[in-house]
Amino acid sequence: MPRTPGRRGRNWIVRGTNLNTNRNVNMNYAIVGFGAVGQALARMFARKGIEVTVASRHPPEALAPQANAIGSTIVPKMLKDALDADIVLLAVRYEQHPEVAKERESWEGKIVIDVMNTLDDLGGVPSSAVVARALPGAQLVKAFNHLPARVLAQDPAVNDGRRVVFLSSDDESATATVADLVERLGYAPVNLGKIAEGGQLVQARDGTWGPLVFQDLFKKAQ
Repeated sequence: MPRTPGRRGRNWIVRGTNLNTNRNVNMNYAIVGFGAVGQALARMFARKGIEVTVASRHPPEALAPQANAIGSTIVPKMLKDALDADIVLLAVRYEQHPEVAKERESWEGKIVIDVMNTLDDLGGVPSSAVVARALPGAQLVKAFNHLPARVLAQDPAVNDGRRVVFLSSDDESATATVADLVERLGYAPVNLGKIAEGGQLVQARDGTWGPLVFQDLFKKAQ
């Protein structure tokens, strides 16, 4: 998978994102997919002492050794139980998302963070739009997908700055809630707008990665 050199030290401003702190504090979280990316995401939560459920196609006991090694706040569960969470971080391989989607008849009331990437030809449609159609009722936000697992696993605080996480969604309320979670995890959220607009910058089209994919950027302290 190609890597584009990161550009550090740029100063980004979150536009049009009102943090929704009160709602987020009472929410619970799940990471679906426990490969390299899923484990990197789990480390984010463990670093801040935030409990998160982890699940995959494997039974919880198969995930327990690695989960325990990451931290006591990482809780393996069965997939169907993990999907009861308010916010689900979908970190499986892109071609596996329809299998996860079938685990629930309705995704009404769920916020799903799409962490997946694909170079598949989708006829010019953003992959997140395809994922959203597979999850009826879900409020979908694209986030955390533009950085490789080895970078996601690192502390986001570097040189008096915070690593940037790009957000795109067609739902402003969901964007605000996820932006707050990103802040709690120690990152700087940058709202790109709707999936079909600014969100294209962190997706692939015609077999080519968007210009912000793999860009390791930091927001300096004000």
